[in-house]
Amino acid sequence: MNSVWTLGDWLQYLFSFIFVIGLLLTLLWTLRKLQNGSSLLRKNTQRLQTLETLSVGTRQKIMLIRIDNREILVGVTAQQMTVLTPWPDASDASQATASGTPQP
Repeated sequence: MNSVWTLGDWLQYLFSFIFVIGLLLTLLWTLRKLQNGSSLLRKNTQRLQTLETLSVGTRQKIMLIRIDNREILVGVTAQQMTVLTPWPDASDASQATASGTPQP
């Protein structure tokens, strides 16, 4: 029984290992995208989108959600969702900045 490994054997094992790790990373990325509620193919007709999520505790999150053209900041716990503050539209923010009125 010959147990001598050639350079070709090492390269074959190395490329096989890299291929399997690449498949695992691709699978993990796909599962993460599906878990976040976004589809793999983006639909521009969606009215509700999660823009950003920030975990502030083990079961608490702060989410920035876009509904149509309005962005809203929401606090999420295991029991409830609470609107923290409505996010102003871009046109409202630019008008308030130009007129010098403070934002609510």
